[in-house]
Amino acid sequence: MRRKIYQQLLAWKKDRKGNVALLIEGARRIGKSYIIEEFAKNEYDSYILVDFSKVNPMVMEFFTLYSDDLNSLFTNLELYFRKKLIPRTRKDGEAHSLIIFDEVQFCPRARASIKHLVADHRYDYIETGSLISIKKNVKDIMLPSEEHAIEMFPMDFEEFLWAVGDEMMMPYIRAQFDKQQPMGAFHRRAMDYFRQYLIVGGMPQAIKKYVETHDFNKVDEIKRDILTLYRNDIRKYADNQETKVTAIYDEIPGQLQRRERRFRLSDLKEDARMRDYSQAFFWLADAKIVNCCYNSTEPSIGLKLNEERTTLKCYMGDTGLLISHAFDERGIVSEQLYQKLMFGKLEVNEGMLVENVVAQMLRAAGHKLYFFSKYSQIAEERMEVDFLITKATITSRHNISPIEVKSGKSYTLTSLRKCIAKYGNQLSTPYLLHDKDVVKSDDIVYLPLYMTPLL
Repeated sequence: MRRKIYQQLLAWKKDRKGNVALLIEGARRIGKSYIIEEFAKNEYDSYILVDFSKVNPMVMEFFTLYSDDLNSLFTNLELYFRKKLIPRTRKDGEAHSLIIFDEVQFCPRARASIKHLVADHRYDYIETGSLISIKKNVKDIMLPSEEHAIEMFPMDFEEFLWAVGDEMMMPYIRAQFDKQQPMGAFHRRAMDYFRQYLIVGGMPQAIKKYVETHDFNKVDEIKRDILTLYRNDIRKYADNQETKVTAIYDEIPGQLQRRERRFRLSDLKEDARMRDYSQAFFWLADAKIVNCCYNSTEPSIGLKLNEERTTLKCYMGDTGLLISHAFDERGIVSEQLYQKLMFGKLEVNEGMLVENVVAQMLRAAGHKLYFFSKYSQIAEERMEVDFLITKATITSRHNISPIEVKSGKSYTLTSLRKCIAKYGNQLSTPYLLHDKDVVKSDDIVYLPLYMTPLL
């Protein structure tokens, strides 16, 4: 499937010229291995893919036995994988061969060897993995400074449109967004696509199955297999945190169903404190299973400076997975429930799904996730805004835009208007995301949900 990250791979190959390895972090089953192997096939004369999640332990030993003898390391890799590596020559400086360390977290010694491999400069190197920062996976190794790290996410809305065969819709959406003009007759079609994306999610296997069958039950089976994989990963790799990680993971749908969406630790354990669960949240975030959204106590430049890490929302990294995770009473989400979601007839729970997909889209667009919550005994001072995002340019005002997300036909904007009234002189454009077309008022821009990736 066509992925935007391919262009980043091309830029890395062209600009870095083998002076750094590329490290791609992302959740399991988002298509890291597939796109890297496609890149290797298309852009190099030869490549070796070492998948440390299933390779013979003998291969892992190569990186211990031959850490100071790269000639022997390369010879053994060539013999084992039956692939010939072609060294870079001084004449053209172009890399002819690529070595891929897939799921490199399972072999820390291979990651530690990157410093010497890059210095050797014979080949290009790409690493992929999840749980890259977990203590177990970096213990006793020196992390290489010769890495350029990028994040990979589930397929975004535009990639979903490509997969279903529509290459024209997103350019039109982008053009209308830039002009802040309504979509008109095409709004309904764009919303239909958006609802399909919300239901199927961004996991490539699920999208592929949907394109092939348009059978939501078959799609749900794929998503449940991925959820089972995640649960098994928690049991195997959570290192004395599995009970807490599992408790958070199981509680996510229930917490998002709450009106304010904030994760209430007391629902896990009466006397639970964030200091006891912070590592469990970190594990889930590092595995890219969840997107954590932290409270910023002031909507001003430097949201991280005002970050309150004890107050957070915990969204699933993929909304399609959230649906299968939330509605699992009978082991599979029924076709009838999917139909209700498709036509916007599911009143209960829809708000949490829409807010989750907005969080997913904002993360894929490169935003860190923050919300704004201020408690006060004075009603005019009390407010909670769903998201705060940082705009790319700074003008005489601050570069923070408040965002409210609404899924129903009737809603109020009390908190957003309070925020504008108090901080309006320093805010960038406030947005309301809803299921209707573009509307521009004096102080708020109303955008359809499918325009979220353009913010």
